[in-house]
Amino acid sequence: MVTTEILLLVLVFVSVAGLSLAVTGYFVPHPVQARLRKIAGDSGDREPESENAWRNRIIEAVSPAGKLSLPKEGWEKSALRQRFMHAGFRGDKAPVLFFAAKTLLAFGLPLTFMLYAGISRVPMGFNLVLAVIVGLAAVGYYLPNLYLRQCIDRRQREIFETFPDAIDLMTVAVEAGLGLDAAIARVGQEMGVKSRALEEEIHLVGLELRAGAARDQALRNLALRTGVAEVELFVVMLVQSDRFGTSMADSLRVHSDALRTKRRLRAEEAAAKIALKLLFPLVFCIFPSMMLVLVGPAAISIYRVFFPIASGS
Repeated sequence: MVTTEILLLVLVFVSVAGLSLAVTGYFVPHPVQARLRKIAGDSGDREPESENAWRNRIIEAVSPAGKLSLPKEGWEKSALRQRFMHAGFRGDKAPVLFFAAKTLLAFGLPLTFMLYAGISRVPMGFNLVLAVIVGLAAVGYYLPNLYLRQCIDRRQREIFETFPDAIDLMTVAVEAGLGLDAAIARVGQEMGVKSRALEEEIHLVGLELRAGAARDQALRNLALRTGVAEVELFVVMLVQSDRFGTSMADSLRVHSDALRTKRRLRAEEAAAKIALKLLFPLVFCIFPSMMLVLVGPAAISIYRVFFPIASGS
């Protein structure tokens, strides 16, 4: 029995080591080629090329797994495509990686559990094993959704927090005599220092305007790509100001003040929730430890004094 377990562990070690070496040899560039590129003087372009090569190889490796769960048609117009835009994933390979992760995790987590249970010989019934496998498959299938949701929330929060500064900069540009299109292009150049996501979105608006798209349509596309309610209000304000001929600088200043007030109120709301969020760790983690330290010695002393008296000894 011991010999069988040792052989099984050796087989698992050899398999994992061989797989690691194969993956490393496939993805990591050859050191001789890297040195030749360095000698040739391509050091400035080496990092982007290596990153693109790494990304392309990963995509090629997981593409067969992504095709198993990738919808056949019609998903480009679904809400999932909008979620990719809200997260900032505009590449054609993003859906392939997303569905490949869902497939690999849905099959990989149950297989890992079965391998662990088989090696450690955990005594489990068939119903429990089946429930754990189904649960791990469900968790693995929905983990990419949680990651996508986290990316969307982080990006939308970044855009919301930096958007009032962009409007202030746009107000300064408009008051300095620039047109709205030129002000948008200028803001797109300057906002990269504080927010890369907002810079990309405003830069896309400038490219659409430069390509000949209507201003209201380019602004509506901005609201559609970000999915932030405050950006949608900003777009509506700009379209109405442009349509009715009101002062663009005054409208931008009022909207910027409103966004700053909303940002401050949201920060105050988050600060007010701290007391409630700290209540559960205090009750379930800190208070029991404090009671054990404070009352524990007294309880032991009371037990040693009164228990012999109560038992009559």
